[in-house]
Amino acid sequence: MTRPKLIASRWSSRMAFILASTAAAVGLGNIWKFPYITGENGGGAFVLVYLLCIAVIGIPVMMAEIIIGRRGRHSPGIAAREVAKESGRSGAWQITGWLGMATGFLVLSFYAVIAGWAAAYVYESANGAFNGKSVAEISGVFDQLVSSSLRLTLWHAIVLIAVAIVVGKGLKDGLERTVRWMLPIMIALLVLIAIYAASIGDFSAAINFMFAPNFADLSVNGVLLALGHAFFSLGLASGVVIMYGAYLPRETSIVQTTLWVALADTFVALLAGLAIFPIVFGSQLAPEAGPGLIFRTLPIAFSTMPGGIFVGTAFFVMLVIAAFTSAIAMIESAVAFLEEKCDWGRWKATIVAVFTLWLLGQVTIYSFVGAPWTHLDLQAPGKSIGSWFDLIDYATGSILLPLGGLLLAVFSGWVMTRSASQDELDTNPVLFRLWLFMVRWFAPVIIAIIFLQLIGVLNF
Repeated sequence: MTRPKLIASRWSSRMAFILASTAAAVGLGNIWKFPYITGENGGGAFVLVYLLCIAVIGIPVMMAEIIIGRRGRHSPGIAAREVAKESGRSGAWQITGWLGMATGFLVLSFYAVIAGWAAAYVYESANGAFNGKSVAEISGVFDQLVSSSLRLTLWHAIVLIAVAIVVGKGLKDGLERTVRWMLPIMIALLVLIAIYAASIGDFSAAINFMFAPNFADLSVNGVLLALGHAFFSLGLASGVVIMYGAYLPRETSIVQTTLWVALADTFVALLAGLAIFPIVFGSQLAPEAGPGLIFRTLPIAFSTMPGGIFVGTAFFVMLVIAAFTSAIAMIESAVAFLEEKCDWGRWKATIVAVFTLWLLGQVTIYSFVGAPWTHLDLQAPGKSIGSWFDLIDYATGSILLPLGGLLLAVFSGWVMTRSASQDELDTNPVLFRLWLFMVRWFAPVIIAIIFLQLIGVLNF
C-alpha cells in the first residue's frame, strides 16, 4: 500500500502559527468556563494551581502534539500512524490521532450550538433586550432561547455557515487570514471591557478573589479540576494541535512557539476573569454562579450599568469571536482527513464535514428543548445523565479527552524514538531531558489520576 501524500500547506510565518494556535486555544473554555469554575473553587488558590499545571503539564504535552504533527505531516490519525511506523512500532498506535480527531469533532457538535447562543446574545443585547429589565425577565431571555428548537437551529446554522466559508478557503486564505484580524479584535475588546469593569465595578475585590490564595477553599476535586482545565484549555487531545503542527515549517522552533501560545492563552483566561469579576462583585452578584454566569448573571449587571447596551454587545461579540476561532480549528483536522482519504477538493470536504456537524448538533439542540427521544436516565460518577447532550458532554470531557491526553503522553514519551523527538524539538540537551521526563513520567501519572477520578475509580 502506498503511503498518502504529505500535506503541502504551511503557515506563512511563526507568528501566523502562534496567532492561529492561540485563537484555537482561546475559546469558550477561557471566557465562559474559566471564570465560573474559578468562582466555584475559591478563586486565587484555584488560579495558582491552574497556572502551575499549564507550566508542568500543558506545555510539555502541547510540544508533544506539535512534534507528532510536524513529523507526520498528515491529518492526526495518519500522522500518528506514520510516526509510529518510522519508529518501528505498530501502526495500531494511530488510535492516538484518530481518538483526538473524533473527540474534537464531537466536542464541536455541541460547541457550535453554544457559539450560537453567544451570537444570539449579540443580537439581543444590541436590541436592548436586557436594558432596564428585571432579573426574572433577563433570565427569561435565556430560557426562551434554549427552549426554541427553531431559534437554536437558526443560530447554529449561521455559525456553521460562517465556519464553512472560512475553512473552505484553505489554510492561508481562510484560517490564517481570519485569525490575523479576529484575534487582535477579540483581545482589544476584552482589554477595553476589563478597563471599563475596573472603573465601574469592584476591581479590588476581583483582584483579591483571583490572586489571593485561600487554600482552605480549594478541595482535592478542585485541584483535579484545575489540572484538567489547564490541560484542556490549550485545545489538547482534540486533533487541533497535531493538525496545526502538520502545517508548521521545519525551521520554526517548537519550544518558543509553544511557550508563546501558552502565555497568550493564559493571559486571555486571566484577563477574562478581570473583565467579569469586577462587574460581578460591583453588582453584588455571585461569582460561583456556574455555567449561567455568562448568559444569566452578567446580563443582569449589563442591564443596570452605564453604557450597558454597548458593553454587553461588545462582550458577546468578543465571545462569538473566541468561539468561532476555536470552531474553525476543531473542524480543520476532519476536513484535511476527507481531503486525504477521499481525494476530495477543499470545498467538498468542508461542506460534508459541516453538514455532518449540523446533523450532530440537532442532538444537542433537541436535548435542550426536551424532546422525548433525547431523554436518558443514566448515572455517571457524580453526575446524572438526563439527555443525549449530557452523554456526549460526559463522554468527551470525562473519558475521551483525558484518555486521549494519556495516549499522547505515552506515544510521545515511549513510542516515538528519542532521536526523532529530539530532532523535531531541536533544543539543548537539558531542556530536552526535562521535556522527556515530563511526557514519560509526570504527565501520564497526573492525567491518569484525573481520568480515574472522573470515571469514579478514585474518590477524594
